[in-house]
Amino acid sequence: MDAVVRILRSHGFPIDPDETGFDSDQVIHTRGVNNGDIFVFPSGSLVAWSLPEDVVSDLATKTLLPAAINPHMDQMELEDLEYTEDPKRESSNIKGDVITLGTKSSVQREEHTSPRVDTTLAKIAFSSGLARSTKLAVLETMLGKYVESTRTIPTLLSRGTKLPFNRRFMLQKTGELLELRAQLNHYSELTDSLPDLFWDSRHELGLEGYYDQVGRALDVGVRIKALNEKMDYAQEIASILRQTMSEKHSIHLEWIIIILIAVEVGFELRREFKERRARLAKKKDEAS
Repeated sequence: MDAVVRILRSHGFPIDPDETGFDSDQVIHTRGVNNGDIFVFPSGSLVAWSLPEDVVSDLATKTLLPAAINPHMDQMELEDLEYTEDPKRESSNIKGDVITLGTKSSVQREEHTSPRVDTTLAKIAFSSGLARSTKLAVLETMLGKYVESTRTIPTLLSRGTKLPFNRRFMLQKTGELLELRAQLNHYSELTDSLPDLFWDSRHELGLEGYYDQVGRALDVGVRIKALNEKMDYAQEIASILRQTMSEKHSIHLEWIIIILIAVEVGFELRREFKERRARLAKKKDEAS
């Protein structure tokens, strides 16, 4: 995230223009053309409001790419929602694919804040939910490719066919699955009910509710459960693959041991044969 700040500043983007006070390790806020808001999250997700799609694409795939760690350029996901601003409403919500931002000044608003700051905070809450969904979509795509790469294993096992895979393949697939599980279950922005950045927010803003609304609208909870179930199935396949590879390795070692014993027996028989022939030759010489 420090690299994101440096890159944005080098391109003339203001950092935290509304002084929301969020730590840059949690979210980075800036503005682009047409005063469009841009939010960057540690998961690698970028959420933009009121910006042309080509500008967002260039920002994500070119400008900020040097800051990415292990980027998946071939697995990028896009969530496209509409939003409107309603100056008659204090609160915001999401229905279907439309986000309605209430921009009316709240009587409970603190004196040192402004309606624009409150709107920005609402955008951050909605953006955090969208970032969570896109990160989940990336994992769904990665798991789909993983399952496809192991799709033939159950069929081969059901036919009693020997698996045409080596130990390296088994280790690679086990590592890929463990990495996917770690990305799904060990990253707080995916599994936590509320990200850390909202813990100190004012309750009257309802940021937690906005975050939850996005999760419900995009079926995030259901998708996380389904993804874990698919990973459980993939784990079973990986376990069977490891077991099969282990049995194959054990059989290989057993054959090596058998061959070594056979070689040892052969040398012993050869030695016995030579000694017997020597004894017979000696007796023959003594008899003559």
